[in-house]
Amino acid sequence: MTSTINKIVLFIDGANLYATAKTLGFDIDYKRLLKEFQSRGTLLRAFYYTAIIEDQEYSSIRPLIDWLDYNGYTVVTKATKEFIDASGRRKVKGNMDIELAVNAMELAEHIDQMVLFSGDGDFRSLVEAVQRRGVRVTVISTIASQPPMIADELRRQADVFTDLVELQSKLGRDPSERPAPRDREPRNHMPKFLQQPKGNDPLV
Repeated sequence: MTSTINKIVLFIDGANLYATAKTLGFDIDYKRLLKEFQSRGTLLRAFYYTAIIEDQEYSSIRPLIDWLDYNGYTVVTKATKEFIDASGRRKVKGNMDIELAVNAMELAEHIDQMVLFSGDGDFRSLVEAVQRRGVRVTVISTIASQPPMIADELRRQADVFTDLVELQSKLGRDPSERPAPRDREPRNHMPKFLQQPKGNDPLV
């Protein structure tokens, strides 16, 4: 099968991917992520799943969701549910597993490859069901953290497991994007003697 007919769909478990990248110490650049998988075949759809606390006037995730929505992603959200647990603590529940699974099953017969960004072991049976329909499944998470962010049973079920740490150079936000582009110039690498606090210099 040549890459031109390799039809790919991305399924991104937003909270899981965010936690994994944070554990590995980098931010995901979602524009680069899209480009990376467009280069691997025909990217039909890139789903991003996340729960939102509805009654908050401002959600910190809202700017990201809006950006993704305008830049080639299909954003799937739902409101979180609040509940009190057995020990009387207020908890927030916002699980997107069902939405992701339904979309994956609906699309299975139309795609060649499913790329799942999640380490959640609950997805193992979904991966198996999609594979039975002839779809090759790549799971992206990490075993580089302690403990690993991916459930062992999900990693074993996948056709291909890719550690997110291996993709950092391709998907990570370049730290030099934030400062001015001048930072590549050698004059920014100040000689050691100039970096000393002025108070130490007897001439000052």
